[in-house]
Amino acid sequence: MTSRNLLAIALFASMAAPLLADDSGISFSHKDWELACDNTLTCRAAGYSTEEGAGGSVLLTRQAGANTPVSGEVVLADAMEDEPKPVAMLSLWIDDNSLGELQKADNDEWRLTEAQTQAVIRAVKGNGTVEFRGGEEPFELSDNGAFATLLKMDDAQGRPGTPGALVRKGDKPESSVLVAVAAPVIQQVKVMQAQPRALTAQELSSVKPQLIESLTDDDSCDNLQPSDDQPEEGAEPITLTPVDKTHVLISALCWRGAYNEGYGFWLMDKRLQQKPELITDSASDYHDGVISLAQKGRGIGDCWSTAAWVWDGKDFQQTSEATTGMCRAIRAGGPWQLPTLVTNVKPAR
Repeated sequence: MTSRNLLAIALFASMAAPLLADDSGISFSHKDWELACDNTLTCRAAGYSTEEGAGGSVLLTRQAGANTPVSGEVVLADAMEDEPKPVAMLSLWIDDNSLGELQKADNDEWRLTEAQTQAVIRAVKGNGTVEFRGGEEPFELSDNGAFATLLKMDDAQGRPGTPGALVRKGDKPESSVLVAVAAPVIQQVKVMQAQPRALTAQELSSVKPQLIESLTDDDSCDNLQPSDDQPEEGAEPITLTPVDKTHVLISALCWRGAYNEGYGFWLMDKRLQQKPELITDSASDYHDGVISLAQKGRGIGDCWSTAAWVWDGKDFQQTSEATTGMCRAIRAGGPWQLPTLVTNVKPAR
């Protein structure tokens, strides 16, 4: 994988692949629908209109556990406008029948009632026509991919064959449904207040080969080891930042694309003698004990991938991972937060 394909392929690969599951959760997408289930087994399914930039998006959220309800939210596309025209009222129509108005919420979002949410689910899995009227143009929700996505949502929470399943209901007891998993608790620890400095020539000759050796086939750090046909771009010094009395962070520009760049961060001992531990090859920033990642899915910034790692006194623990939904030009910054990893971070004392 090259650095220029990283964002288009790696950071958003989970959206265009079959069901993926690991310690960070589950992601899946099919046609105009996508799913993200985090490590607590809370699942979020997002649906869109068939045309990019048209209509808006619907988000269905459900926590794990028996008899848990599904909540529904809607955002309308603002065509990436600086000052979108306000919408005073939004109503749900299914097969040209009105099911009432939606409740206005914060951030120009609209909430569905439980009855409206269930009606939308029934319609999209059965090829019904779902419209939201009140904006400049009606928002018609696509049902392409909805059935498969809702089925994956049931699978992730152990619901198939139960009365509460969204797709394939049955008479299995609700007690067989997977229970929610508690989010891991991470205690953040204060770091040393220090500025990064460039490695000396002697440090560089010792450390750089170790950084390269730490890379695997899944890592992308072309700038660290440029080849003859891919010379080093915008050479930046490899830096060292003290973390505490015994640990330091080594940082190097790993790749640079048309609208993103990614930095590698490695944890090492102060003496630079132990094997470096790669935290990430795609970070955007490090500040006050937090390594953060925020990368655009494409240049207009309508979809993002984010992550963070926090210092716990021994290591940088990953605390979050999410995307903002498909690249559909719904709104600047993306329409939703779709996490696959959530944690409870306790601030440093």
